[in-house]
Amino acid sequence: MSEAFVRVLLTQTSVEAEIVRGRLEAEGIPVELKGDEDAPYPVGPAELWVPASFEAQARTVLEQIDRGAFEVPSEDEPASESERAE
Repeated sequence: MSEAFVRVLLTQTSVEAEIVRGRLEAEGIPVELKGDEDAPYPVGPAELWVPASFEAQARTVLEQIDRGAFEVPSEDEPASESERAE
């Protein structure tokens, strides 16, 4: 019997779903994307589903995304104090 999947994200754009899916997969989380991803122009709503055993990890990554933890500063922005210390 296979593991149940849970929805962790509902977004209005397939592009956003693809970006988040990439981040989750980079963290080693298996992801199923459901929506119009197979359409010639995937622009509608999409959902991301993960195995139930990965739900907590996925939600942690989603919270980090919401906080901007993965944003890359532009070259015009000065580095923050923590970035300069590295």
